[in-house]
Amino acid sequence: MPEHNKPILQGPRVTLRDAIPEDAQARFDLGNAPEIQAMFGADPKQVRPITMDSAQSWVQSQASEPHAWIIEADGQLLGALRIHSINHADSRANIAIGILNPNALGKGYGTEAMRLVAEHAFGAMGLHRLSCRVLAFNERAIASYKKVGFVEEGRERESACIGKAWEDDVIMGLLPSDLTETS
Repeated sequence: MPEHNKPILQGPRVTLRDAIPEDAQARFDLGNAPEIQAMFGADPKQVRPITMDSAQSWVQSQASEPHAWIIEADGQLLGALRIHSINHADSRANIAIGILNPNALGKGYGTEAMRLVAEHAFGAMGLHRLSCRVLAFNERAIASYKKVGFVEEGRERESACIGKAWEDDVIMGLLPSDLTETS
């Protein structure tokens, strides 16, 4: 697995750390819940069970990204997040998160993880702006991003086809001055 020397980011309940080979079993155990996969843009009727090979590939993908972290709480893998598409000239990047454990949804873990990464992005990485896109029907994610300080900046109408339905993407942005305090 690649060595990126990613910092461990520690919050009150969440630890963000690099992927390790043992995460493949934890990822496999989480499965592919159709309701979660739909939030990522997958057709829930087309979601297939995860295989150990795909779980290992997922871990390798997380490890190969220089700015990707596993989200862990109480020693359990909850998901992952990453900063990507970094534009150094404009000091901006995109951020993406995926909580894969259905039991962890709605408990503030994603909000805490996003805040930790935003603080890292604006501090150690020297970025000035983070952007994300989220399906408009994913109200839980939108509310979480707003708690961190993200502002809705626009909407791409019918930009994602999920099953046979067209869905909008909400475009959100965060500047250092938008970042909210831990609540």
